[in-house]
Amino acid sequence: MVIITTENNNLILHVKGMGKILAFKSEMTIPIEHIKGVTADSGAFDMPKGIRAPGTAVPGIVYAGTFYHDGDKVFWDVHNRAKTIVIELRDEEFSRLIVEVENVDEAVKLIEEGINK
Repeated sequence: MVIITTENNNLILHVKGMGKILAFKSEMTIPIEHIKGVTADSGAFDMPKGIRAPGTAVPGIVYAGTFYHDGDKVFWDVHNRAKTIVIELRDEEFSRLIVEVENVDEAVKLIEEGINK
């Protein structure tokens, strides 16, 4: 799971629990202006993941870490598909962040408010 906060026009993603170990990351900072959009998307769990490097994949159970698919570098940390959000990025290492959050609606609202400032 990921805890999302904002500070100084940045989105900060804190990877919590086993996700830190499985995803090989504990925190990411993304400038708000690099976020193209965010959606709640439980169906993202079923999309093709591509090549995992480094990360963890237990099909249908957990996806965590860096995955390369169709030329895109995507960060995953999802265990519970119902709590999945997709953050689309530009000018960043990753093209998308697909993460599990505690409260989908609150996370989407927080990110949208930052984008629309």
